[in-house]
Amino acid sequence: MRPAIRAAHAEDLPELVALDEVCFGSEAWSAGAWADEFERLSDDRVILVADEGHVVGYAVLLVPPVVEDVVEVLRVAVTPAERRTGIGGQLMVMVLDRCAGRTVLLEVAAGNEAARGLYAGFGFEEISRRRGYYGGGEDAVIMRWREET
Repeated sequence: MRPAIRAAHAEDLPELVALDEVCFGSEAWSAGAWADEFERLSDDRVILVADEGHVVGYAVLLVPPVVEDVVEVLRVAVTPAERRTGIGGQLMVMVLDRCAGRTVLLEVAAGNEAARGLYAGFGFEEISRRRGYYGGGEDAVIMRWREET
């Protein structure tokens, strides 16, 4: 069964905090940071969740109101037990549908080959690196997607 992709609700907050901790460890957002995200939810701040009766993945987007501005994918995660099942792809389809006609930027750890492969499969290309950005000195890879016209 494929999960439903939907907008996040305040009731999802505890599951999102827990999933973020599992996926990002020391780089996880605090419960307070997640609460702030929910306070700022609007047309330009979006959290999508993959729901199978509980949250199994999410994407957080910053979508500026001006169409010419760049959309930023701030966070994407899928629970380890559900990785490589297509949930990340489902989330990315929804992200790119929402961002049609815009440029989309995201950042991913250089060593996260699975995520980089997923994004490349959707047409994202590496445009820059932030050397030593993450704990332990790992580089951040900046990737860009532009809808083909």
